[in-house]
Amino acid sequence: MSGAWWQLDITCRPEHADAVAATVVNATGYGVEEPASGRIRAVASSDLDAEALARALSTQFADVATTVTPIAPIDWSVHWRDGIITRRFGRLVLTPSWLPVDPAPDEVVLVLDPESAFGSGEHGSTRAALTLLERHTRGGDRVLDFGSGSGVLAIAAARLGASSAIGVEVDPEANPIAEANAARNNVAAQVTFLLGDAGQLGTLAGPAHLVCSNILRSVNTLLLPIIRDALRRDGLAIFSGMERAERELFLPVLESAGWTPVEEVIDADWWSVAARRPT
Repeated sequence: MSGAWWQLDITCRPEHADAVAATVVNATGYGVEEPASGRIRAVASSDLDAEALARALSTQFADVATTVTPIAPIDWSVHWRDGIITRRFGRLVLTPSWLPVDPAPDEVVLVLDPESAFGSGEHGSTRAALTLLERHTRGGDRVLDFGSGSGVLAIAAARLGASSAIGVEVDPEANPIAEANAARNNVAAQVTFLLGDAGQLGTLAGPAHLVCSNILRSVNTLLLPIIRDALRRDGLAIFSGMERAERELFLPVLESAGWTPVEEVIDADWWSVAARRPT
């Protein structure tokens, strides 16, 4: 699949960044980058959508400036394989289908072809989340995955012994890829992928032993009450999708809401934290 995309470079007041990012994610259905305080980078699938979003942001927020530029089309049917290798996360082995792997007796293999959906294991935020997932998934757990993308976290949970896993994703192109990956790994009966907003579906999908939220800091912050209500009283959440510098911004918010951090992982400047649900 190929096509034209449009990039939005947004500057705003730092105190408005979380709200601006959440507005952009809700409008486009795609994630955003926050390369610096008060700077947000996003994409839209057409110039009309990009310009409409830019106008909406300037109306809704004070001192917002948005630059819209075209992005060269990418043929994802070829490009998505670039640089993907076999990786190990404790006893979990993540490999694409075209690479052979010789697992140790105690290792669990997850064969994943992400194509255009996010979550190949090549991104630091996904790797950090997988590291924590491998350490904290227990046999028989019920797992929820918010922003499931290629399905890598939900499928990994099932391969690690979870009795069921539900992925929630806003991108309609992602779930068919995730479902194919689940079938390839013989966990289609344990894993379900839902299309929709985690804020609306999250609580309905619980109660879970473990929730993974690999999105971005602004959305993780907004979802804290939903994730709490989706977990059992003794449940654990894995928050990822945040850069190392965002640790000092997210931890105080997490702890002020009553969560107890139990383990942190940094991978290629991407930070992830596992935290116990407020009692």
